[in-house]
Order: sequence, then C-alpha cells, then structure tokens
Amino acid sequence: MPRKLAVVAIGGNSLIKDKRHVTVEDQYQAAYETCQHLADMVAAGWELAIGHGNGPQVGFVLRRSEIAARVEGLHEVPLDACVADTQGAIGYALQQNLQNILYQRNIKKKVVTIITQVLVDKDDPAFRNPTKPIGSFMDEAEARRRAREQGWHVIEDAGRGWRRVVPSPSPKEVVELETVETLLNQGIVTITVGGGGIPVIDPGDGNYRGVAAVIDKDRASALLAVSLQADLLLISTAVEKVALYFGRPEQRWIDRMTLDEARRYLAEGIHFAKGSMAPKIEAIIDYLEHGGKQAIITNPENIGRALRGETGTHIVP
Repeated sequence: MPRKLAVVAIGGNSLIKDKRHVTVEDQYQAAYETCQHLADMVAAGWELAIGHGNGPQVGFVLRRSEIAARVEGLHEVPLDACVADTQGAIGYALQQNLQNILYQRNIKKKVVTIITQVLVDKDDPAFRNPTKPIGSFMDEAEARRRAREQGWHVIEDAGRGWRRVVPSPSPKEVVELETVETLLNQGIVTITVGGGGIPVIDPGDGNYRGVAAVIDKDRASALLAVSLQADLLLISTAVEKVALYFGRPEQRWIDRMTLDEARRYLAEGIHFAKGSMAPKIEAIIDYLEHGGKQAIITNPENIGRALRGETGTHIVP
C-alpha cells in the first residue's frame, strides 16, 4: 500500500449547512468547500481514501420515494438501494469538485468513486433490536399499517409522530477492499464506504444480499483504515475539537488524548453524546486497538491546521 495514507470520514451533515441550504446545488457548493481542504492534503503528499455520511440525503430519497409511491405505476425504493443512490450522488459531487480543484492546482491526480458494499453478520444482535430512525414521520395508523403490511419496525418518537426504525449492525468486511487497494496503489484518490457502505449479508450460500439497515459511517471508515493499514484516520465533523463534559458548565476542549484516556472518557458516559460524538470515539478506539497510528477529529475548515498540530483533537495509541 502507498505510505502516508489517510482515511478521511466526512459527515453527511457537513454537506448541508442549514435548513435553507439543502438543494443539490447547495450540497455541491458545500462539497466544493470541503474538497479545497482535501486538495490541501493531496498537495501535502497524502494518499486519500474518502468516506462520507449520507443520513440527510437518504432521508430525502426516502421522502421522494414515499411521495412517488402514491402515483400509480411507481414504487418505493428499498433502503439498500437508497444507500447506493446516495453513494453515487454524493460521490459524484465530491469526485467532480476534487478533480476540478486538483486540475486548477496543476496536480495530476485522478479521483474515482466506488459503489461499496460492506458485509455485516446476519446474526448481529442489532437485527433483533432496530434503533435507527429513518424516513418521514407518520401518524399511528399509518405506522401500524406499514408494520402489518411491510414488516416495518416502528416507534413513537418523542411525541413528534411515528417513524420506521432499522438495525445498525457492525461492519465486518469491505467487499470491494481489493479494488480500493488497487486504486490507491495507482495513486488514485478513492471515495468509498459512502454512508457506511451498502449493508449486505451472506445468507450462507456465498452470495451477497442487501438488507434494510444502516452502518455507522465512522465505524465503516475505521474498518477501512484498519484494513488498509492507514497512517491516519481523520474524522471531519461539525466541531473544531472534542469536548469533555460536553454541554455542561465545566465543558473543556481537549487537544490530545491517548487510547486509554479515550476508553476511560467513553466509559464514564458523560462526555460524548450517543448520537454524535460517541460513535466517532468508538470508531477511533477500534482503529487504534487494531494497530492504527493516529486519529484526528476536527471540522473541514481546520483540517490543514490540525495536520500541522495547531488544532483538532489528536488521539494516539
């Protein structure tokens, strides 16, 4: 594998700045800004494998699908196909922007997107306890009908209505790993494991089959970083640094922590929000426990400064 290899995980929310900027063009512009910082990494000599989130984008696809299904002759899109759709669309925005920026900087480097499957265990406990809300809010009658007719798991969500919930199993293997390795060995920037990857299972006959589930993109990126023996796992998110005692009067930003400290802070259960920062810390712990060298958490605009050690939270073995 090429050395000085970084796996960079970009949050799906980072492509949507606020509720007023959600169109495809808005997201393309946000991708352009992120790609400027990724191009800086390329210029500094890093080979890049880029993962990204897709939560809001899958939500849009599902919403369009639900509306379209009311029209005779149209059908709803299965969740695994929604992940594939968003891998292509987000990958396109990142790929084209980054390729254009590299061309403008006279950096001769290609960029490609791989529609990536990620294997999960068909017996993962998550399949018995779906917890990840997806799609639109419904009234109770609609939710009960969907559960009865389509086998959906549904929950009442904090008084706001009913929603479908799906499993979030652990990623076990990047199916297209050898292809990703081949591209990186050729010096090609590779966008992969989008949205955590399309979740697939092996039913037992050696074939893959897509399932209605979502994989955490940071955990998938960590698995990719371990599989590639990457020198760096960089998680790009909404904050410049990680905070201890987040949201409390005693909150403080942290510049550096060791693997043991990360384990301890996570176990204390008071520092990292379950739906946002905790999965990132868990992913980094997994990466470092499997031989990873270093990890950084920061926001896109501070990637360059973080790589120079000027900001971000650096987590080391």
